[in-house]
Amino acid sequence: MKEANPSRLALYNALLVVVIFTISWILVGQLFPPVNVPAMLVLTLLLFALVFVSFRFTLKRFIYQKIKLIYKTIYNLKRKKGDKDERGDFDSKTIDTVNREVQEWGESRKLEIEQLKKNELYRREFLGNIYHELKTPIFNIQGYVLTLLDGGLEDAAINRDYLLRTGKNINRMIAIVEDLETISNLETSQIALNFANFDIVELVEEVFEFLEIKARKRKRELVFEKTNDKPIYVYADKKWIRQVLVNLVENTIKYGAGKEGVTSVSFFDLDQNILVEMTDDGPGIAAEEIPRIFERFYRTQSARSREKSGTGLGLAIVKHIIDAHDQTINVRSRLGVGTTFAFTLKKGGRN
Repeated sequence: MKEANPSRLALYNALLVVVIFTISWILVGQLFPPVNVPAMLVLTLLLFALVFVSFRFTLKRFIYQKIKLIYKTIYNLKRKKGDKDERGDFDSKTIDTVNREVQEWGESRKLEIEQLKKNELYRREFLGNIYHELKTPIFNIQGYVLTLLDGGLEDAAINRDYLLRTGKNINRMIAIVEDLETISNLETSQIALNFANFDIVELVEEVFEFLEIKARKRKRELVFEKTNDKPIYVYADKKWIRQVLVNLVENTIKYGAGKEGVTSVSFFDLDQNILVEMTDDGPGIAAEEIPRIFERFYRTQSARSREKSGTGLGLAIVKHIIDAHDQTINVRSRLGVGTTFAFTLKKGGRN
């Protein structure tokens, strides 16, 4: 039989009803003159039954069964391993229900495809960034070593200097690899967080003291926005939160405006959490760049125009650490005014 379509099926059923109805009236007129009402009622019921069976058979045989096959195929594709097989419920579903489920499935596939495209773009950018970050120290090391092998090793004026430069580039490569390993472990939850109560004010003071010399060289002053006479306790992994603070402070020092400036820290009580804000009066970040600043190796336009230092992974590590604590971090910035990094930590108590 030719492939059925809705128009052809409707035509077949319409012809069948007309034929049956016409034959019925002819039979009634011949067999029961005048018309017998009870007989007409019985004949009408028989006609209804025949048409109902015919339509039901047609719909199930040529439409519903084909839809069911499509639905089963889609169901098998979307069903996750271990899910209960509910295909037997298909007969109780309406066409609208099936259509809605198929549309939802199609939308989810569309979103997955878009996400895969984004991931592929991110992967290409990431590999390009890895190549760019490692290329410079590798080529530098190659140049220094070749110079030393070509006779520079015997030249006291350059041999020690070139070896020191080689060591500096090797240390940069090691730092990049270690930071990448840290991010990878945080992403896969391979680093166990040791939660404890500690004073975040005291920890910030330690970080300020640790980075004081570096800040002084860049003419940056590290201060508290308000005097904190009382300790503020949070419940988190102290070691990793210290890393967050170090990375954020170093970021403000590294990308400061190149003049005297201030990096300040303030705290806010949010009932269940403590909000930590770190503000600088640096060059600021363009609005279109803010969504990307936590990406690995991403640098803003203002940062690219300056001498680079560090691995370019500091803010990415910060984001992963805060995410691992099930907390949030956001950024506010205005060009020529400054930038504020704000993150939350769960409120703690005294040990």
